[in-house]
Amino acid sequence: MDDQTRIELEAAAFRRLVEHLREHTEVQNIDLMNLAGFCRNCLSKWYQAAADDKGLDIDYEQAREIVYGMPYADWKKQYQREATPAQQAAFAETLQNAEHKP
Repeated sequence: MDDQTRIELEAAAFRRLVEHLREHTEVQNIDLMNLAGFCRNCLSKWYQAAADDKGLDIDYEQAREIVYGMPYADWKKQYQREATPAQQAAFAETLQNAEHKP
């Protein structure tokens, strides 16, 4: 497979992942972090870092809007629920066991 085709496939997979996360707002970021070690905010940071690598001026809030499909504050108001004590404990464990980088 040539590099251009690989890049196009990776981009399509990323777009599908973002679309899937937008469709499944019931899945909370804390659940994603606890189960997979990343969340929508991580994707936003990775997107911003990729833009920085290309010399593009995309800030974190712009990257979040690309991933969330709306301003983060709006998504949070509409869909984010208070984390349960069990979710918070699992999250604390996740952070201890993982290196969290943008």
